[in-house]
Amino acid sequence: MSVKAKYQGVLDLGEQLGIQNGNVTEEGNVLKIKGEAKTPYEKDLLWDKIKAIGGENAADIKANITVADDSVYHRHTVASGESLSKIAKHYYGDPMKYKQIFEANTNILKNPDVIHPDQVLVIPNP
Repeated sequence: MSVKAKYQGVLDLGEQLGIQNGNVTEEGNVLKIKGEAKTPYEKDLLWDKIKAIGGENAADIKANITVADDSVYHRHTVASGESLSKIAKHYYGDPMKYKQIFEANTNILKNPDVIHPDQVLVIPNP
């Protein structure tokens, strides 16, 4: 199996996320990938996928993933049925961190218990 085939899941995720300025080369059984994620969250998703496939210190892949906007962790579009605590659990692993999300969005939110589908919320850096 080629190194590129081994890490195809990473390349597919990069396409799903719309990674910009992407470049993939394979040199001497080492896959080199480069690209720009929109946010740190998307960069973290790619690194998590790399580690899931190759382990913590994979020697067969080198990745240079930059971030276009590091002023926020991510921008989240609210889906029907979501709450700030559910969103906080998704991004931070802790539903009680909903307060951080609320504070970062007081320009559009007046009450942490009231959010609406299609609102775009800033997810602050953890």
